[in-house]
Amino acid sequence: MFGGGGGLDPRKMQQMMEQMGVDFDELDATEVLVRMEDGEELYFDGPEVNRIEAQGQTTYQVVGEPERRESAAGEATDEGAAGSDVPEEDVEIVAQRTGASDEAAREALEETGGDLAAAVERLE
Repeated sequence: MFGGGGGLDPRKMQQMMEQMGVDFDELDATEVLVRMEDGEELYFDGPEVNRIEAQGQTTYQVVGEPERRESAAGEATDEGAAGSDVPEEDVEIVAQRTGASDEAAREALEETGGDLAAAVERLE
């Protein structure tokens, strides 16, 4: 995991990390996919993945050469429609209030920068 490590034996490095309260495990991952906000994906096939816990934080380290590719079109995100930064709850509120479709409500919210009142006014 720590190639080169200043000439330290990997076992000694492990002991030093444990003394400092750092715990790590190598995970048996077969692939890792990282989706970027701009739609690009980083796909790692057969990576080395380590989970590191230190000072109450968990960090994952991925080692490998990624394949860069565009995100699959039409996939939904936690925020609603693909590529939309509008929370699904806001879309539902505007759609219910105005009787508009979810698509029209989402579009109005995007055009008003997420302003619920302005989106409702635009659709009424």
